[in-house]
Amino acid sequence: MTAPYLGNPKRTIEVLQKYEFVFQKKFGQNFLIDTHVLDKIVNAAEITKEDFVLEIGPGIGTMTQYLASAAREVFAVEIDKVLIPILEDTLQDYENVTILNEDILKVDIRKLAEERNGGKPIKVVANLPYYITTPIIMGLFEGEVPIDSITVMVQKEVADRMQVGPGTKDYGALSLAVQYYAEPYIVANVPPNCFMPRPKVGSAVIRLTRHEKPPVAVEDTKLMFRIIRASFNQRRKTLANGLKNSPELSFTKEEIQNVIAACGFPEGIRGEALTLEAFAALANAFVKLR
Repeated sequence: MTAPYLGNPKRTIEVLQKYEFVFQKKFGQNFLIDTHVLDKIVNAAEITKEDFVLEIGPGIGTMTQYLASAAREVFAVEIDKVLIPILEDTLQDYENVTILNEDILKVDIRKLAEERNGGKPIKVVANLPYYITTPIIMGLFEGEVPIDSITVMVQKEVADRMQVGPGTKDYGALSLAVQYYAEPYIVANVPPNCFMPRPKVGSAVIRLTRHEKPPVAVEDTKLMFRIIRASFNQRRKTLANGLKNSPELSFTKEEIQNVIAACGFPEGIRGEALTLEAFAALANAFVKLR
């Protein structure tokens, strides 16, 4: 595709100077200024003219232009009201873009998919600040929003955490939650010099393709995630102690030991050694116990 005009640093600087824009630390703003990375994101998200795309955090509209050229419709949600007039300017030639000034956590995305996409699965694309990555991604999955995939730019360490398996130091509640809902795939690593201003850490683009149905059969998903959180809240403790100390669970020490034994796990096992299947088996055993 011929690159739209915002993908280079010179144009980005012109737009920021024209509006005397000041970066807001509280919003974790880092704008992408590399056309190769922009192409990679749009290609990884597999956007076609059939697609309704929800973009979270469009910034000055750099990626929005790319998405609008590829998709049927783009709905961009930006929390910083200072950016709204800039977006109205940079996106004025794109008739298939709607901009909403709102916190994405307050948007009824299910209703949006219903109204704009006939309830069919939507594609989500975002460049997310570190502090809000997990709540946004988990909110999208847990809210039972019809989603085909989420392609996001996140801190590299977070992307790694989403895709690792048991026994690694990055493995934790986020890995399990993401893998329960989706298939994670790291598309590209993105160095700090691809952004303005430069972040202190590396980033990565990760695509989460929603599972048609979860990879494990679990009777009580909420209970399974409470068990998972309890297992990683105190990483160095054994699974039994983690579950016993959790304010979210009300099983006795004896019940916990019995369930761990019934599942065939050694008594000193730690949560970080368990697979998603193992956590599902634990949760189902506790449901039986009730």
